[in-house]
Amino acid sequence: MVAASYGSRFQAFMNHPAGPKTVFFWAPMMKWGLVLAGLGDLARPANKLSVSQNAALATTGMIWVRYCFVITPVNYPLAAVNFFVGTTGLVQLARVAYYKYTHPEEVAAAPLTTEANNKKL
Repeated sequence: MVAASYGSRFQAFMNHPAGPKTVFFWAPMMKWGLVLAGLGDLARPANKLSVSQNAALATTGMIWVRYCFVITPVNYPLAAVNFFVGTTGLVQLARVAYYKYTHPEEVAAAPLTTEANNKKL
């Protein structure tokens, strides 16, 4: 009896419109790499983080959370991973803002990114 119940649940999972036979399953699985990379960046100094990169991650993560509830089938795993992508982006932006607030002398003395890159060339 238990084996039959397990088999039917497994079949239901495999044949679900957002199951492992579809991109709706694999896209969230691959996107967890962005979350892991964001968590890995917690070890980096805040002055080395990219504001534009983290702003893009935060913005797209939160926009896609909304979209995940509008598409058919509703994709809860994709919404969850996008929420965490957006949250890690926001946490990194908060770290950068806190660093700039607490170290205004270093921020003022630092060259602009494009100028520093041009000097290296």
